[in-house]
Amino acid sequence: MSKRLRLASLVLALGTSLAAFAQTPKQDAEVKGVNAIRLMDEGKLDEAISLLQQAQKLDPARSDYAYELGYAYYQQKKYPQALEMLAPLIKRPDASDRTFELLGNAYDDNGNPQKAIEAYEAGMRKFPASGRLPLELGIVYMGQKDYDKAIGYFESGIRVAPQFSSNYYWASKLFCSSSEEVWGMIYGELFINLEPDSKRTFEISQLLYDTYKSEIKFAGADTVKVSFSKNSMIVPAKGEKLKLPYGSMVYEPVMLMSTIGEKSVNLDALDRIRTKFVENYYRLPASKDAPNALFDYQRQIKQAGHLEAYNHWLLLAGDETGFSQWKKANPEKWNGFLGWFEGHPLQLDSKHLFYRAQYQ
Repeated sequence: MSKRLRLASLVLALGTSLAAFAQTPKQDAEVKGVNAIRLMDEGKLDEAISLLQQAQKLDPARSDYAYELGYAYYQQKKYPQALEMLAPLIKRPDASDRTFELLGNAYDDNGNPQKAIEAYEAGMRKFPASGRLPLELGIVYMGQKDYDKAIGYFESGIRVAPQFSSNYYWASKLFCSSSEEVWGMIYGELFINLEPDSKRTFEISQLLYDTYKSEIKFAGADTVKVSFSKNSMIVPAKGEKLKLPYGSMVYEPVMLMSTIGEKSVNLDALDRIRTKFVENYYRLPASKDAPNALFDYQRQIKQAGHLEAYNHWLLLAGDETGFSQWKKANPEKWNGFLGWFEGHPLQLDSKHLFYRAQYQ
């Protein structure tokens, strides 16, 4: 993940002719700061550090230079120097969640995860709407194999920052490696929509396809087994309405019903299964009692006539050959979907989002 604040304001503020005129110390510092960023982007960290040190001396009141120095030292794995730069910055009024994030990363990589946790938690108190800081806490606890705590933080990040993709990524990976794959399937699809073009996108596409393959089993001509959840406990909270276990009593039955007529799991079959799932799901009271932001979006895609293309795209990593064949045979469907998708991305916000606690 990027830990950069970048001196974007400097880049925008400086014209190309600035260096040709007499400059104040602050203007000189800005020029050096912008050049330092360029050098860092080129991997020339020592030269960048030298310029940032000069900029800091010229304009010591500005925190950007210390942050960038901390980042440069972090890149060089010189964690004590990075900590020296970053630790004072979190006390400044212009500190951001990225400041706390990078400080925590430096502590963690310097072998002090407890100090990292303290930095992230302090940042969360100051920036309760940040998705980055619960993400980092989740990664720390995942490294300690405390997966329950890790999941808790990833889901906290999803709840407070529903458009931030990385928490969905890790939540999907953890749940798809558990007995409660249902949540991993939903988080994974949300992730792909929020981050539709990266190496991680391809990874989660493969994960979703493989999980479908492993959890939908055709044992004979008329026997299908669907297993995405082991949780069948019904324990209503005091004073609250009874909720059925979402995975085993809502998701799985709808999925099972949607496999009728299929004989195996492949890309085309999954398109048909997923299409029938949307149709079947919205016949249930659960679709009204417990709205699902992802399934609402799937229904929107279906109503627009693009669900077949969407399903093939979503799961393409599981069968690249099958996807290529489908795409070659259906250019109008594919191009129509691409045009629609660009103008109708999944929109998540504080009032329209998905996280597991809504259903438990």
